[in-house]
Amino acid sequence: MADERAPCQYAEQTIKHAQASPRTNEKGEPVMSEQLADIATERGIKYFLVSFVDLFGVLRSKLVPAGRIHDIQRDGAGFAGFAAWFDMSPADPDMLVMADPSSLLQLPWRPEVAWVAGDPYMEGEPVESAPRWVLKRQIERAKAAGYQMKTGVECEFFLVNEDGTAISDPRDTQSKPCYDQSALMRRFDVIAEICDCMVEFGWQPYQNDHEDANGQFEMNWEYDDCLLTADRHVFFKFMAKAVAEKHGLRATFMPKPFANLTGNGCHMHVSLWDGEDNLFLDTGGELGLSALAYQFLAGVLHNAPALCAFFNPTVNSYKRINAPATLSGATWSPNTVTYGGNNRTHMARIPAAGRFELRLMDGATNPYFAPAAVLAAGLDGIEHERDPGKRLDIDMYTEGHKARNAKRLPLYLLDAIRLTGKSKMLRTAFGDQVVSSYVKLKQQEWDAYARHITEWERENALDV
Repeated sequence: MADERAPCQYAEQTIKHAQASPRTNEKGEPVMSEQLADIATERGIKYFLVSFVDLFGVLRSKLVPAGRIHDIQRDGAGFAGFAAWFDMSPADPDMLVMADPSSLLQLPWRPEVAWVAGDPYMEGEPVESAPRWVLKRQIERAKAAGYQMKTGVECEFFLVNEDGTAISDPRDTQSKPCYDQSALMRRFDVIAEICDCMVEFGWQPYQNDHEDANGQFEMNWEYDDCLLTADRHVFFKFMAKAVAEKHGLRATFMPKPFANLTGNGCHMHVSLWDGEDNLFLDTGGELGLSALAYQFLAGVLHNAPALCAFFNPTVNSYKRINAPATLSGATWSPNTVTYGGNNRTHMARIPAAGRFELRLMDGATNPYFAPAAVLAAGLDGIEHERDPGKRLDIDMYTEGHKARNAKRLPLYLLDAIRLTGKSKMLRTAFGDQVVSSYVKLKQQEWDAYARHITEWERENALDV
């Protein structure tokens, strides 16, 4: 579940793998150490997956033979934006994705292939709505103010059968299966292989567990710069699915794949830094947080309902954050905008000095939009010196009625889409084009869902 590292361990951690733009020579070309063709020769790489993520968080790639990667690195890999989830038309020109060599990862389970994140361009200009660009723009805004955001994510997923109808382990039946050693070890081959990959990458994984739902797992690695964490988050989802398939299983990050079981969250731990100084850490502050940290948190709380379409982006998402109690006894997900101390029943909690945890995002969240939205909201909180109010030290699952002035989160994706479209903060931070395009495509998704006739409707309305 949550990251339980000691405050001093968090405060003293420094970035070990900087996510910088590729170094270039006087001609603007990557220097030799960043040349993917040279890396291919050194490491025996035969193919490169040159990738980007679209507005819906779908990982898109082209498989480039190593013999042509020099040209692709120089000129970009060509895509038709309309063929992915972008607000484009078939008449738009090619979208060229430029590989970022600093993100390169060689697949341990298929070492002749390497993956690299890319940034989309069109006619020489960045594609404004590309999620990685959206995050980069927020990072630049923060940098101009003297801040660097670091994040850690807790990715929950189910291991299910190949058609997704049931969990993969029929013996995993406890009503409270969290941390069940036997169920964890029955899936040791999958979990260990994924963890071994993270060790090889230098991600510093530090714990893996069976989560609160039957068939559900979580794997944790060290927090870092938010762009580096986002790139790793994208790759982790791909890696978990690929390794599971290798073992004849299927990994799903779907927010609520089973009605009676806890859903897949993607909790994010957040802090702002200046070099090696954690600006959220104040040993004399309440719960070890600085005034800046509370302003940032207040910005996230203030804007949370409008951020849900990014944090909880699917129809299914709202079956997680508005769920009744599950088989284990609790949903472990919020439906109200509140914060507390080390209390998992709130949307945000402060588990230790120097950081807070946002528990709202689910497994479907776009790995780039999620931190971009958090950073935009936090900067809004700092700019307007927002106050989060007094924390609530109550159990929101049993005493939620006592939080009389707390805002409710959206009940359905349609509500969330409308709130996002109306957000002046998001339109200022992300730009009108990004927000309008996202809202437009998400509205189309909702409309497609609304046209779908379910079995429940047949059972309850055939004889009306």
